[in-house]
Amino acid sequence: MVIDKRSSTGNEWYVIQVPAGKEVALCETIRRAVGPDVLRECFTPRFATERKVRGAWEQAESLLLPGYIIAVTREPVALYERLREVREFTKLLRMGGSFCPLAEDDRAWMAMFTNEGDRVIPMSMGVMEGDRVVVFRGPLKGREACIVSVNRRKSLAFIELDMCGRRVTTRIGLGIVRKSQCQGEAKTT
Repeated sequence: MVIDKRSSTGNEWYVIQVPAGKEVALCETIRRAVGPDVLRECFTPRFATERKVRGAWEQAESLLLPGYIIAVTREPVALYERLREVREFTKLLRMGGSFCPLAEDDRAWMAMFTNEGDRVIPMSMGVMEGDRVVVFRGPLKGREACIVSVNRRKSLAFIELDMCGRRVTTRIGLGIVRKSQCQGEAKTT
């Protein structure tokens, strides 16, 4: 097994594949099994959005990466070895023979909009200009190129992230408003 030399420079965000629907429970199990000497943080990132319930919009949260957990550590080999103690399926993702952290730009983007202990990415707001989305507020501002498609009815944008050499499509909250609704806001942001 090859040790990833980048891990010795600081805490990296490694991706653990787990059964979908068990992410939250397995975060706690992994924290206990791995311990604070190896694991700085373990979380399943979420995103804020809105859902229409009985005709009214309500705030909601959903998993950003269903079936995946992020573990923050300097020691991916120790993390891998201690994950063997977890009885549920857990797989620390690798590329080739080495463990690979989440891509730096995706990690930095997620870290910019969340805090340790509260990994919920806020909802973005934008407008449609023809077939193009222009985001004027939120984490997708300036990252419109990563938007693959938009579901306006569900306030969702489908985006692509790099995870260990693979392009993964996921969803994130994006409200699309009429241009007249955002004129004042677009000028202030």
